[in-house]
Amino acid sequence: MTAIMPTTSPWTVIVKNPARLTVTPNLLDYDGGCASFRWDDERRTLDGLGGGRVNIAHEAVDRHAAGARSAHDALRFVGRDGTVRGVTFAELSDATGRFASVLRVLDVGRGERVFSLLGRVPALYTAALGTLKHGAVFCPLFSAFGPEPVRQRLELGGGKVLVTTRALYLKRIAHQRSDLPELRHVILIDSAGRPEPGTLDFETLMRHAAPYGSAAATRPEDMALLHFTSGTTGRPKGAVHVHDAVTAHSATGRYALDLHPEDVYWCTADPGWVTGTSYGIIAPLLHGVTTIVDEEEMDPERWYRILAEQHVTVWYTAPTALRMLMKAGAERAKLHDLSALRLVASVGEPLNPEVVVWGQEALGLPIHDNWWQTETGGIMIANFASMDIRPGSMGRPLPGIEAAIVARDEDAQPVIRDGEVELVVDPGVVGELALRPGWPSMFRGYLNEEERYRKCFVGGWYLTGDLARKDADGYYWFVGRGDDVIKSSGHLIGPFEVESSLMEHPAVAEVGVIGVPDDVAGEVVKAFVELKPGFEASDVLNRELIGFARKRLGTAVAPRRIEFVAALPRTRSGKILRRLLKARELGLPEGDTSTLEAGR
Repeated sequence: MTAIMPTTSPWTVIVKNPARLTVTPNLLDYDGGCASFRWDDERRTLDGLGGGRVNIAHEAVDRHAAGARSAHDALRFVGRDGTVRGVTFAELSDATGRFASVLRVLDVGRGERVFSLLGRVPALYTAALGTLKHGAVFCPLFSAFGPEPVRQRLELGGGKVLVTTRALYLKRIAHQRSDLPELRHVILIDSAGRPEPGTLDFETLMRHAAPYGSAAATRPEDMALLHFTSGTTGRPKGAVHVHDAVTAHSATGRYALDLHPEDVYWCTADPGWVTGTSYGIIAPLLHGVTTIVDEEEMDPERWYRILAEQHVTVWYTAPTALRMLMKAGAERAKLHDLSALRLVASVGEPLNPEVVVWGQEALGLPIHDNWWQTETGGIMIANFASMDIRPGSMGRPLPGIEAAIVARDEDAQPVIRDGEVELVVDPGVVGELALRPGWPSMFRGYLNEEERYRKCFVGGWYLTGDLARKDADGYYWFVGRGDDVIKSSGHLIGPFEVESSLMEHPAVAEVGVIGVPDDVAGEVVKAFVELKPGFEASDVLNRELIGFARKRLGTAVAPRRIEFVAALPRTRSGKILRRLLKARELGLPEGDTSTLEAGR
């Protein structure tokens, strides 16, 4: 394997954790914690339902409602107008029980799929947890999806129930309802007692629903969640997760997010994304913390105000959001009292080193990056509260997670010898990030695509499709998706390193890097650059950026071409779609663009 060319980035120092830690981290001794960790011990921290049964909704809601945290706020909604409404664990237990009763009355069977097409509104949380309580399967969709991706996912997932709004139903579903014969019920959350033809009114159903009783005694391997993830072919994949995933949600909430019972926690993820379920709903509720839910989209001033007024202690957000806050300037953050914050974590795409350091300046805290996928169901690698941070690194594996770097051959295939994959031993050498199967939130399949699932596993490892390297101290560093890595004149070039280097320039707000064909080098690096306000695209700036990158990366790695763009194509979770940049550059099919941000 070929090592990625080293950079001369100034962010090579370790950022020490500040003395602002107000509680003892849950994972104080990383090596000792990993050595002693057992998944069965984590399962014993949960209630269970007897006979080896477990139900996510019982663990997240009902056990707290029956105990000392009954009157504690489980959710705290910040409305679009700024009004704040708390929902206690007791109230959430009652509401989710009533929704479970609605499903029972509608003759929705265990294992049948209930879809949501909603933003961050109270009915989403009621529907998600009520579905799980009933033993049905919850499947969230992005509210910004157009009619075709909604229809496609409902069809692929065999959706029996859809919970949505009147406006979304009329725009996305009504005209193609006849194409979805399996969709038996559409429930509108805002029809005010006057539902559209062929739909049901959420409030009326809930008002007449009886209490449900105990949560369904689902088995650990019973299907609980279905998350669709986009593919390059245009056909989304439905990743299947089971009720035992709650064990991993519990452990990762404890160790990666360092949740403690008195925390006020805020996850800004869109509910259509796996993070919006795993860490916007399940994990914080498992730990009995109060979760902030903002019904509005991102606005820097609003976000700072929420952090200050709600005394948020743990904040889980996305690199794109943090970079937008960077654009607004560190001084804006300092206008607000953010002293309650003790941990800021980031997920969704690699976190540029500059953003980690900016967090120290603006928020008084470095940003803790972590890594996972829809398929893993939970956080796999993280920078922990008790650990020093190496800006640009994903961190180290969670207790109970065995990670490795698998060697790849010249055709980008895993190297297999005698039926075993060859693992990279030397620090700094790039290969494919792999995980040893067996953690509880590991996906159990792609719905109705057994062969596609089987190909994810080779030689006893789950191959993630991401390229990474590991340093001598066990920290993992993201290089890029396997298909994103650029091969130029014999060098493997990771787009993330090039992007991070360019972002150190004061004019640059965002960068997307791809390889474009070249007759001599095979591929050369091209960068698409969004500029910060106050800077204008010009030939002079273009040359300046190329020179800036060459000083940090060397001529073999720095971009040969730069194109200024008004906006980069991103998913709603904030991830820059390099494959879409490449498709547009080369005139290739764009594949599945259903998770693309509006206007991108």
